[in-house]
Amino acid sequence: MASVCFYFQVHQPYRLRRYSVFDTDPYYFDDYKNAEICRKVATKCYLPANQVMLDLIRRNQGRFRCSYSITGIAVDQFLAYCPEVIESFKQLAATGCVEFLNETYYHSLAFLYSREEFRQQVVSHAAKMQEVFGYKPQVFRNTELIYNNDLAHYIEEMGFKGILAEGADHILGYRSPTFMYRPLGTRNIKLLLKNYRLSDDIAFRFSNRQWNEWPLTAEKFGQWVNQVNGNGYMVNLFMDYETFGEHQWEDTGIFQFMQKLPEIVLQHPDNNFLTLSEATDRYEPEGTLDVPHMISWADIERDLSAWLGNAMQSNALHEVYRLEKQIKDKADPNLLHDWRRLLTSDHFYYMCTKWFADGDVHKYFNPYDSPYDSYINYMNVLDNIRQRLKR
Repeated sequence: MASVCFYFQVHQPYRLRRYSVFDTDPYYFDDYKNAEICRKVATKCYLPANQVMLDLIRRNQGRFRCSYSITGIAVDQFLAYCPEVIESFKQLAATGCVEFLNETYYHSLAFLYSREEFRQQVVSHAAKMQEVFGYKPQVFRNTELIYNNDLAHYIEEMGFKGILAEGADHILGYRSPTFMYRPLGTRNIKLLLKNYRLSDDIAFRFSNRQWNEWPLTAEKFGQWVNQVNGNGYMVNLFMDYETFGEHQWEDTGIFQFMQKLPEIVLQHPDNNFLTLSEATDRYEPEGTLDVPHMISWADIERDLSAWLGNAMQSNALHEVYRLEKQIKDKADPNLLHDWRRLLTSDHFYYMCTKWFADGDVHKYFNPYDSPYDSYINYMNVLDNIRQRLKR
């Protein structure tokens, strides 16, 4: 049997406005740009993709199922700028064929710097999912799929039954991401690993005409899914939701591919689609997986270098988390909210100076002229936060 488990990441950061060292305005975020981008991506991706998923669920009588992880700050922006996106997700939730995962509210790296802040963000995110979608998450995914044994222990103690990670080759060795695993030293929680080869075929290579498998058809991909039968039982397809319509534009045929894929997959009598919590309930671990060092789903290294690869990033992260106690002691909800929005991982990703195999990715998503501009802008904002603390 091959159970296809789609998980889509939905995230939009609060982008900072240009903030000079002479600026004293305590509002740091570019509302115009954030609203513009949110509405643009909603039009190109979220709304049409949600309609495709809803049609697939109805057409296949509930046999198509998928999972979403929507950051708290993405939900906040949808509510402010395009509430129709929230309504379309509610329609999906009402089918009973969609689940929502838990993560950090602010898409932060808090687990690396503050367990207290991490826990608060996880609890806040779960409350948001309950409030907006009426769903209590049972499976956890950390920001950018950052994971190690320690995180698995912590999340198990918080009561989750499943956790996600990248199926990185240097961790798996001879093993396959098509099986369920038990994190080292845990008792109950199960580990679901991204099948990065098949996921990236859709997310990154779909429109690449230099790829030797181009064009990727639903029939061809369905054959690759069928090959798992006898060699595992899960095909975990984890990707950014913006794959549909934003990263892969509509004219590439990405929506038509998705509309056709479930029909092809379900032609094989042993195949099905499951949400991640359903897969966790159905399958037992094939063994224990030891992940002593942090991994992620970013770049070819699958490590933390996209956010912690240079001195600028390390300094910015150290300085912002160093303010935590003062911020919380101040008991100013607006200041706390601003500080937490500065924890979003995107701010540090923009400071990345890696220009090798994945360099174009970093440049494409960077709204600044250079990583150094990003760092200076961020630190100017942080200086103003410090001034507010003194007042």
